[in-house]
Amino acid sequence: MAILVGVPAETYPGERRVAMTPRAMDMLAKSGLEILVERGAGAEAGFPDSEYEEKGARIIADRDELFRASNIILHVRMAGANPAAGRADLPRYRRGQTVIGFGEPLSGAAEYADLAECGLNCFAMELIPRITRAQSMDALSSMATVAGYKAVLLAANELPRMFPMLMTAAGTITPARVFVLGAGVAGLQAIATARRLGAMVSAYDIRPAVREQVESLSAKFVFIELEAGESEDRGGYAKALGEAFYRKQRELLTEVVRQHDIVITTAAVPGQKAPLLITRDMVQGMAPGSVIVDLAAERGGNCELTVAGETVTQTGVTIMGPLNLPSSVPYHASQMYSRNVAALLKHLVRDGTLAIDLADEITRETLVTATGEIVHPRVRQLLDSPLIG
Repeated sequence: MAILVGVPAETYPGERRVAMTPRAMDMLAKSGLEILVERGAGAEAGFPDSEYEEKGARIIADRDELFRASNIILHVRMAGANPAAGRADLPRYRRGQTVIGFGEPLSGAAEYADLAECGLNCFAMELIPRITRAQSMDALSSMATVAGYKAVLLAANELPRMFPMLMTAAGTITPARVFVLGAGVAGLQAIATARRLGAMVSAYDIRPAVREQVESLSAKFVFIELEAGESEDRGGYAKALGEAFYRKQRELLTEVVRQHDIVITTAAVPGQKAPLLITRDMVQGMAPGSVIVDLAAERGGNCELTVAGETVTQTGVTIMGPLNLPSSVPYHASQMYSRNVAALLKHLVRDGTLAIDLADEITRETLVTATGEIVHPRVRQLLDSPLIG
């Protein structure tokens, strides 16, 4: 008997992505899975029901029926990342179901106690370990790629000047100067996009090893002599450094920031408040008309003046705090995310059977709840929650 995989419509306000696209279904064709899709689930991302049906999916009109029939539920945002609207789905789950999606497991979301009580096997896509054999499942990197791209477009739209150098009859237009703070996936994509638009781009990262990647994109690497220590945890994700380090970093970056028209900040630490990189005083030193796009707005922001979800102006400088940027490019964001999810499904489903093997690093590091318990040690510790029996 085939394993039934349900793809419900997303309920988080403004969320336009879908957890599985018709093209990604091709990856699962030989896995013994049958895909059930809630009617209209992919419409806002640009994937009509007819495309799913052409790939062999069944369209289910009733959400309750979809949850009742499915062995595995795929979300973009499950309850932990959708704490308000996501609670409406709790009565729809049934014991033994497997749920996969983004779930904010390291942000202290109490929803995991409820998911555990539902008897669910919950896999959080944020926890995919950054190891070679899990690269195809790395949804955070996929979404960071989209965010880095879109951040530059937002900045270009807000900046009162053009990006490229132009030779015109009215004289030469000098290129915009863009500074990217953080050369991770989002930062590198922002660098590449700004360069394609013709800007002069500089970038800084606490990891000197990324200098080669920055320069390969024809950007200048800003080198600052600072002792950072270990900047990544054992899972390959950024970790917070001490306040003394960040204070010294801000002092050394003040003049660099002042010289640029656009600053894009990307520094975020999973489950923690984003480090403060740009102070009010640094903003006041920037030229009027300059733009800051803070990709860490959802974590409190890298800029002291960032207001999450809003665009504010201080001393003539525009500070943008966009939220959920991947949802603003839902077609390709959904394509990338669904391929990550499909890769995880292929890893978990073997010979037509769902295999939860805790000896496997990918499974162990990604699984948050199982058999009525919060089983992930880091999540249990962060939530200060005892095992639920």
